[in-house]
Amino acid sequence: MRLNLAVGFGVLGVLAGLACGREAGEWEELIQGEGMAGWKKPTGEWLQVGEAVKDPANEKAIATKPGKGILVNGAKGRTGNLFTEAQFGDIEAHIEFMIPKGSNSGVYFMGRYEIQVFDSFGVEKAPYPGIECGGIYERWDDRRKPQGFEGHSPRVNASKAPGEWQSFDVVFLAPRFDADGKKTANARFVKVVHNGQVVHENVEVTGPTRAAAFNDERPTGPLMFQGDHGPVAYRNLRVRPIAAEAAGK
Repeated sequence: MRLNLAVGFGVLGVLAGLACGREAGEWEELIQGEGMAGWKKPTGEWLQVGEAVKDPANEKAIATKPGKGILVNGAKGRTGNLFTEAQFGDIEAHIEFMIPKGSNSGVYFMGRYEIQVFDSFGVEKAPYPGIECGGIYERWDDRRKPQGFEGHSPRVNASKAPGEWQSFDVVFLAPRFDADGKKTANARFVKVVHNGQVVHENVEVTGPTRAAAFNDERPTGPLMFQGDHGPVAYRNLRVRPIAAEAAGK
């Protein structure tokens, strides 16, 4: 089992306290056993396999072999979004993913705030901020012009070629609310590391990003993996609660 944790994140494990009913500093594997245990039903066509590679017969598809440890979004590469049964607040997450040429997915923290998964290999300039792989996706309001706003591009394009496995290491803080339910602090991506390179630090998100599963904001929520935009595979998904003080809240 590979850990591949981002450089500098180890300090958080030492300083972490208790959060979300789990012991901070203790990593939790999201892919367990066989099948789709631990994922909210219905899981659509998502399935667990033992191997996922770029299809040698089709550069825009994924070829798989039976087994366990890797999640793919079905044989056609398009199905519904996948949610954890568990709810999380402040967490550190390690995520590995693979997409073929031209594909698109995303990881939504709390089902609301997206880190984009996209084929950005070799792209010098993206159409708009946040669409790049590792970008914090834009928010959306039909009443605004332009409707998309608050997208955050990564500092550098750290994308690997289609078909190669890539990684995110993320420290995320949930929004804060007072006793009356009024939000007192925005959600924040404290650090996002893409393939070993820091691409974001201390980026606030004022509300759910576009295509979020929920339009409201709450203290906890599930992780969501987007499955309807193209073929994608995920592996080595692990999270651990952290204390806000450890992340510099």
